[in-house]
Amino acid sequence: MRLLYLGDVVGRAGRAAITGRLADLRARLKVDFTIVNAENATSGVGVSPDHAKALLEAGADVLTLGDHAFDQREMLTAIEREPRILRPLNFSRAAPGVGARVYDAPGGRKVLVAQVLGQVFMKRPYDDPFSEAERVLKQYPPGGLVQASLFDIHCEATSEKMAFGHFCDGRASAVIGTHTHVPTADAMILPGGTAYMTDAGMCGDYNSIIGMEKDEPMRRFITGMGKGRFRPSMGEATLSGALIETDDRTGLAKSIMPVRDGGVLSSGETG
Repeated sequence: MRLLYLGDVVGRAGRAAITGRLADLRARLKVDFTIVNAENATSGVGVSPDHAKALLEAGADVLTLGDHAFDQREMLTAIEREPRILRPLNFSRAAPGVGARVYDAPGGRKVLVAQVLGQVFMKRPYDDPFSEAERVLKQYPPGGLVQASLFDIHCEATSEKMAFGHFCDGRASAVIGTHTHVPTADAMILPGGTAYMTDAGMCGDYNSIIGMEKDEPMRRFITGMGKGRFRPSMGEATLSGALIETDDRTGLAKSIMPVRDGGVLSSGETG
């Protein structure tokens, strides 16, 4: 199975890139199933129900969220009505929605998608992502009830992402990191057969500071003082992520390659 994972969608530019280019990208890469992180799709903080609907209609099969999961308050109720949106497994036991779910894929196949939040350098203490993931990994071992499984680990520390990748090695098809908005160059197959990438990057304008217009974050770095809100940058977005091919029989990965489509980071790594 060919899985396309795309990193954090940032603001209007990121949404426009998904709605305008995802269908073509899916066709060119012969994608069976697409997961998109929608964590920053609405004004850079969370995703509104309307924007989530637009991303799903554009070709995303599942949307994952992150630490901004419910910054758009309407998502507190919308996530209960839309099974194709996942919040992190370890966000809060009182949070609406779920952090892992099995979805249908072409040919009668099944795909497990799950997300966890890291703990290191994050703004609030979340539950242990490893123990939360362990329950799901035991329920859906490779070659069992699902033909592929992908975990999105949303966190700051590269070391924590790497630890989680090795924790899942041989037990999931892929572990892809999100949250920092900067794509890493370490796409690889781990020894046990799990595809891994520390950060997928973002679907946003890279002529920016992690997707935001440069003036306000630059001012805060230089002076230590804020003057206004962060605003998503509006230039052409690069669709950033990874394409993973899995073995339906074993549930493990056969290959992984970076995806960079459009914008200033486009390098032709889309097939």
